[in-house]
Amino acid sequence: MQGEHLQIDVRREQDRIVLRLHGELDLASAPLLQGAIESAEAEDATLMVLDLDDLEFIDSTGLRIILAAHEHSQESGQMLALTRGSQQVQRLMSITRAGEHLRIIQSPDEQLV
Repeated sequence: MQGEHLQIDVRREQDRIVLRLHGELDLASAPLLQGAIESAEAEDATLMVLDLDDLEFIDSTGLRIILAAHEHSQESGQMLALTRGSQQVQRLMSITRAGEHLRIIQSPDEQLV
């Protein structure tokens, strides 16, 4: 999936679906991520991973989409995890304290118990 500033590669594995984000996640590209998340939620994977390692920028709109996905995953029983991402992504997670509520993993292939 590709928008003007954001590209999302989807990879399916046995127990997980990985959404790898490249580029910028902002007001303009947020609907693309929202659609990808909704498609991933429809899968029967027990874990959805948002791989943010190649994400160069995220704004509050993008963060809102991720937090909504986290909330929905808790309601539906599907786990959501995300990688740390770039310095800018980490800074936003730290400033907003969103990272305290999300499951952060080192690698999209990390095994979770």
